[in-house]
Amino acid sequence: MKSTQKITKVQLKVNHSDESFWLGVVSAEPDYKLSLLLNNKFNLSLKNISPLKVPVDNGSELEFSRFSDHIKSPEIFCTLFSNRSGKNFLLKNLKNIDYIFQAHDLSGKYHIKSLTSSLREIESITAVFTIDLKLMKEKNIKYLIQ
Repeated sequence: MKSTQKITKVQLKVNHSDESFWLGVVSAEPDYKLSLLLNNKFNLSLKNISPLKVPVDNGSELEFSRFSDHIKSPEIFCTLFSNRSGKNFLLKNLKNIDYIFQAHDLSGKYHIKSLTSSLREIESITAVFTIDLKLMKEKNIKYLIQ
């Protein structure tokens, strides 16, 4: 006799707050000083980690500084990328941006509007822009999303 299995339909709830926020930050501060300011403002522990290495056409690599906080909470982590390496840019379409700030929030604690306005309160930050990586046509985006 053939046994039939009952098919169960399962609906998964998608929490839209578990996305990454990508913000472009304009600041004349060096990367280490900006990371300290972000640590104080958001109670983070951004630490200098290995730089982001991007290969270029001539076989060499460009290095972009990177500060990350993955230790405090597995639900929230942030990364600060430099958009400049000498005279070169990680995201060439965004030459006016000095840093790229990524906040990945699984807990829903942060909202992009409140995060943006909090960043603008830091005195040494000149401007903050929301970056939609899905709309950008930039070959180096794949190095940010790793």
